[in-house]
Amino acid sequence: MTETERLKGNLEQMGLKRMAGTFETEAERAAQLKTSYSGYLGRLIEEELLAKTERSVNHRLKKAHFPYLKTVEGFNYGFQPTLNEVLVRELAELAFLGRSENVVLIGPPGVGKTHLAIGLGVKACAARKRVRFYSAMELLDELLAALATRNLVERLEGFSRLDLLIIDELGYLPMDKPRANLCFQLVSRCYEQTSLVVTSNKAFNQWGEVFGDEVIAGAILDRLLHHSHIIAVQGESYRMRDKRTKGVDRTAKLPDNQQAENR
Repeated sequence: MTETERLKGNLEQMGLKRMAGTFETEAERAAQLKTSYSGYLGRLIEEELLAKTERSVNHRLKKAHFPYLKTVEGFNYGFQPTLNEVLVRELAELAFLGRSENVVLIGPPGVGKTHLAIGLGVKACAARKRVRFYSAMELLDELLAALATRNLVERLEGFSRLDLLIIDELGYLPMDKPRANLCFQLVSRCYEQTSLVVTSNKAFNQWGEVFGDEVIAGAILDRLLHHSHIIAVQGESYRMRDKRTKGVDRTAKLPDNQQAENR
């Protein structure tokens, strides 16, 4: 075994995989540039730290269970001109997490609420925060199952240890009383401990219908909105726009005789 092979094996055994894969190339580069030993070693360490950060972020993205990945930068602000872009970009700096504040995205279906919620979640993962994404009904069904197996307290405690919990599509389906009560318990447990990002297609004055109880709805809103940033997302649905655009494209491709028949 050569000295190079032995060194590579030792680095891999220590878990320094990036360093093991690059130290030879970096040595050649250092020789050409006449880099000092400390400069060469510093370069290797920087590469290893970068690799560890990448692995950590990828692990956190996987654990967050996003349905897909979106970014705040990739949002089409021009399509939703009434959106407060300054506030969204400010929230993307994640200072609200340190203050355990919430973000509530309100608007009709298809306007980009979930995109923005995931974008904030991805930012948090990149900052090595603990993040979890749920649809509202999936989350409440999980809590209902925990209640049935007497693990509710443990599950609520687990959510309170997150940095960010994203609850998507709250209000798309009405809730029965057990789920409404569980939602109240969750929001109460996370209050001033875990930041929540919530998306909903219902105005706040309609939440009594969502939860089937004005008192429960009021108690949830009281805790959710106490330390919160509210973002109203209005405008046209992206999905409806795409459907209409595709419809125009299909018409444009029709032969002349068929276009005449359709007039």
